[in-house]
Amino acid sequence: MKITAGDIILYQGNSLVIYYAANSWNFTRIGKINDVTQTELLEAFGDGDITVTFSLD
Repeated sequence: MKITAGDIILYQGNSLVIYYAANSWNFTRIGKINDVTQTELLEAFGDGDITVTFSLD
């Protein structure tokens, strides 16, 4: 599966990664941020560390 902007993957068994751009690596996606573009993610994340909270409705 090709990774695209908004994909959430488990990296090395202990880190969650939110991708903001497509790449050709093959990872198992565990989640997806729907209806978001690369530009929107880059604007939201900025240049420094971020904190992300996941919740269920």
